Parts: sequence; structure tokens; C-alpha cells
Amino acid sequence: MAGGASFGSDDDVQPIVGINVTPLVDITLVLLIIFMVTASYIVNPAIKVDLPKAASGTEQTKTTLAVTIAKDGAVYLNGERSSDAKIVDYIHGELPKNPDLQAIIAADKVVTHGDVIHIIDLVKRSGVHRFALNVEPGK
Repeated sequence: MAGGASFGSDDDVQPIVGINVTPLVDITLVLLIIFMVTASYIVNPAIKVDLPKAASGTEQTKTTLAVTIAKDGAVYLNGERSSDAKIVDYIHGELPKNPDLQAIIAADKVVTHGDVIHIIDLVKRSGVHRFALNVEPGK
């Protein structure tokens, strides 16, 4: 290879001085979008309840005992359809582990007052003396 370019020559070797970060940024943005879309599904409750509004309502902390009364009168314990007996059994199992167990009771605004009082009474008779009624904060 006289007179031509020499492939084995040390004169032509140049160090890599830059890294192309475009693929890394693309992957990161795609993961961010996927996270944002899936986060909205995780945050939304599985049971759709139209909560009544209250001016004095505040955000409630996550608890191990969430009782929801749906529009059709079905009772859910921590997101799973339940009955009075299952709620009592759950409380008797959790109360020794967490004596400060608090119940958050959410009921659709068309649920009768008697149904809500029944759940409050059931929870209190089972040993949970701290409870809150979940409302949607209003103006």
C-alpha cells in the first residue's frame, strides 16, 4: 500500500471525545411517560364513589382499614367486596398488631344514613374506636 492510506498506522487513531446521549434521553423520556400514565391508574380508587362535599374536610392518611359503601349498598373492605362478618374478622386479626387502628369510612352520597351508622357501630363494637368519615373537600 505504497502511497495509499495505511490502516494499521498509529497516526490515524483518534480518541472518542464525545458520547451520544440522545438514545439515553429518549429511553428516559419514554419511561417517564409510561410512569406518568400508569401512576394515574394506581392512584384512582377501584370503587367509584361519589363522596359528599364538606367545607371542613381534610386529606386522610392511608390506613389498614378502609370501609367503602357503594351506591348500590355493597360494602367493600380495603377495596374487596366484603360482609359484616368479614369486617369483624379482619378487625379482630389486625387489632392485636395495631392497637391504634383507625377506620376510614367512605359512603356514596346516596347511601342512607342508617347504612353508614350501621358500619360505624359495627367498627366500634369490634374494637376500633378511632374512625373518620371520608368526604371530598368542598369550597
